[in-house]
Amino acid sequence: MCNQDQVDFYRASGYLILADVLRADEILQANAIVDDFVEQSRQVTEQAGHFDLEPDHAAAHPKVRRLMAPAAYHPFFNGLMRDDRVLDILTPLIGPAIRAQGDKLNMKSGDGGSAVEWHQDFAHYPHSNDDLCAVSIALDDATRENGCMMVVPGSHKGPIFDHHQDGFFVGAVSPARDGLDLGASVPLDMTAGSLAVHHARTLHGSAPNYSGRSRRLLLYQYAAVDAWPLGGVGDWDAFNGEILRGEPTYEYRMCEMTVRTRLPAGPRSGGGIYELQKILQEKVFADD
Repeated sequence: MCNQDQVDFYRASGYLILADVLRADEILQANAIVDDFVEQSRQVTEQAGHFDLEPDHAAAHPKVRRLMAPAAYHPFFNGLMRDDRVLDILTPLIGPAIRAQGDKLNMKSGDGGSAVEWHQDFAHYPHSNDDLCAVSIALDDATRENGCMMVVPGSHKGPIFDHHQDGFFVGAVSPARDGLDLGASVPLDMTAGSLAVHHARTLHGSAPNYSGRSRRLLLYQYAAVDAWPLGGVGDWDAFNGEILRGEPTYEYRMCEMTVRTRLPAGPRSGGGIYELQKILQEKVFADD
């Protein structure tokens, strides 16, 4: 549970870090499960299923940059997504009625794990209001040296920036075009077992990892139940089945803001944000 000072900090800064949310045995269990997934990836040669692979992935030297939807593939990650320790933190931040809306595990190996360029999550999945956030749980110590997440404090109070380039959605902002001061960014240094929350409108990104130490980060996305995805929903029952607290509603809350569609999509071959950003011309982290 967050105290009022922590809630106030989140409201002002657009992020929050809480230490030691996971126990030591849970950290060990999570990493053992991830190790098993990495071992399985030796049999995979291209983006497939829940494996998003680094460009230099090989059976002899497996490198997974992201596990898609780990909660769908292992009960430990499914249980953690629903854990009261997590939901109790979110309740004062986005409200008592909470919907899960996606999960992933970013791996960032220590010998060149991929960067994620600056972006706002909200641009990838706009909703009728912005009571949305992402929870990041560190499975390794995360520092600037091994590519921890960076955020721009207070950026969630600003505009939702254009994530297009040459007319295509590329999943990243243009700091030069939009006059962004990334010098104001701060690293989310976290010890293994710590948890960070960032607002869906908070600008964030992470550099490549050449430290020799892995940086595994488990991410869960959540939304207030009365936030309607502007892209619509497929199956109504499945949509409501993602509600973790609260009840389904037919009434959705609107807030005043300008949003853009994530269409048309640029050339990509799967892999989510990594492939979207592959054609990006203005790469902040490219030479880090």
